[in-house]
Amino acid sequence: MNQAASGPDADPLNAIFSALADPTRRAILARLAAGSASVHELQAPFAMSQPAISKHLRVLERAGLIVRDADKQRRPARLKAEPMAEAVRWLETFKTFWAGSFDQLDGLLAELKTTKTKGDKDG
Repeated sequence: MNQAASGPDADPLNAIFSALADPTRRAILARLAAGSASVHELQAPFAMSQPAISKHLRVLERAGLIVRDADKQRRPARLKAEPMAEAVRWLETFKTFWAGSFDQLDGLLAELKTTKTKGDKDG
């Protein structure tokens, strides 16, 4: 497979998961869920420079998770959650697997509980 075709920008899902992999970017998205904010406002809770926050914002913007508006000198960022729906759909394909795994675990735990209770009565 061509390396260029497999980069984060080749598949929107890759870009989304790559952007979400960083805890700072997840915190920025959580903040933007409450409403748009400037770079300065987003920088406040972090011990990092404005250029570092701007770099995180560029990653989120390339992934399609935020939009930056032009408002005179201020360029507020706002959440664009629609692309996350694609990631959620992809994750939901594993829901059946996990549900089955949890059902198996429930069965095993019930069996162990029955065996322990039976052992307690015999002992």
